[in-house]
Amino acid sequence: MSTPELVALPVHTPRPVPPGMLAELKERFGDRCSTALVVREQHGRDESPFDVPPPEAVVFAESTAEVAEAVALAARHRVPVIPYGVGSSLEGHLLAVQGGISIDLSRMNQVLRLNAEDLTVTVQPGVTRMQLNNEIRHSGLFFPIDPGADASIGGMAATRASGTNAVRYGTMRDNVLALEVVTAAGEVIRTGTRAKKSSAGYDLTRLMVGSEGTLGVITEITLRLVPQPESVSAAVCSFPSVADAVATTIEVIQMGVPIARCELLDANAVRAVNRHDKLNLQESPMLLMEFHGSAASVQEQAELVQDIARGHGGQAFEWATTPEERTRLWTARHHAYFAALQTQPGCRTVTTDTCVPISRLAECIGQAVTDAEDAGLPYYIVGHVGDGNFHIAYLIDPARPGDRVLAEQLNDRLVHHALSLEGTCTGEHGVGLHKQGFLLDEAGAGTVQMMRTIKRALDPHDILNPGKIFGP
Repeated sequence: MSTPELVALPVHTPRPVPPGMLAELKERFGDRCSTALVVREQHGRDESPFDVPPPEAVVFAESTAEVAEAVALAARHRVPVIPYGVGSSLEGHLLAVQGGISIDLSRMNQVLRLNAEDLTVTVQPGVTRMQLNNEIRHSGLFFPIDPGADASIGGMAATRASGTNAVRYGTMRDNVLALEVVTAAGEVIRTGTRAKKSSAGYDLTRLMVGSEGTLGVITEITLRLVPQPESVSAAVCSFPSVADAVATTIEVIQMGVPIARCELLDANAVRAVNRHDKLNLQESPMLLMEFHGSAASVQEQAELVQDIARGHGGQAFEWATTPEERTRLWTARHHAYFAALQTQPGCRTVTTDTCVPISRLAECIGQAVTDAEDAGLPYYIVGHVGDGNFHIAYLIDPARPGDRVLAEQLNDRLVHHALSLEGTCTGEHGVGLHKQGFLLDEAGAGTVQMMRTIKRALDPHDILNPGKIFGP
């Protein structure tokens, strides 16, 4: 059983970068290898609450060959390598807990091949989800995975991201067909093909998706695409309580309505986005929904959901059918994190997510709300409730260590409640540094040992993002 004392990180032994290796990196990459403190600090922080010394150097790679060279050099010197996308992770995935070098993949940002007739696209890891959809818009196709942040596709694959569209289109696990990966030895391998299915050997693509950079550095991704829907409609609906909003969601899913998005914002989140985005949404728990399909099917779905919502006290329906109106609503949802931070100037967040079977969602969220209210710590809840996944962020004052301890206690209680409901400790954030104890609670010692065995086999010197998922 993990304990609430998660404020302090496990003790990691630093592995300094030898001066000779730094000289080799400088010679090979020139000014694309930086040891400047400001650059290192940028690559040594994410959206997690952890403070860790930055990497000793940052390499800006521009090709798979360059990634392979950098990793091979690190392997010779037994130096850690941490892949870096845009730095939007929430669980400490990119922190250099054992030192080493960061490989920034943001310059590998080309859409390499669009095969519209097969509904696939191949991209480099630094391509972001918004960039990808902008570049393929002319094809009538789009990539549906939307974690909120304009994350890189490589980072999304590494953390098995999902987001607002997952209830209809699945997660990165369901939408990655093939990968190019640099191994711990600096070898370039390929996993999967563009075929829709395969029975050829181990499914190494699924092994790499969600491995958080601990098994290889992803340098190319082949993705499934879907046709842009003929008609799209979005709606917001306010409810007397979170329980009423969740009950509506459960009934919608159980009735088989093919809703594309179903997002929950509690009153605290609505209040924050109203202030941040100059909106006038009713400041009570709210569902933000989207429907895709033909004009007739979208209307049918929307009317059915509206009837279900009314049965649970839903009111103040607002419809958005134009792209501009929909963008306004979804922009507010995506701004919830930064909007909440502005409600408590100088604060930081301890953010957690869990996912439970849809029938247990109301119970899980209800207990989380009760615990947070009883603790008196500022918080907000958003969630992809259509697939049983929700996020709660506790706002803490960095100058008051007790806030952090209290937030971790609440996190501990929430996650263990989710596990008792046959859920998971993380629906989409990943394990990183923050949820290593919970992974053991969820999967069991035997399963985690099997994961460690795979890690040792593929990365015997533990240079690929060490200290993540399992700890030292």
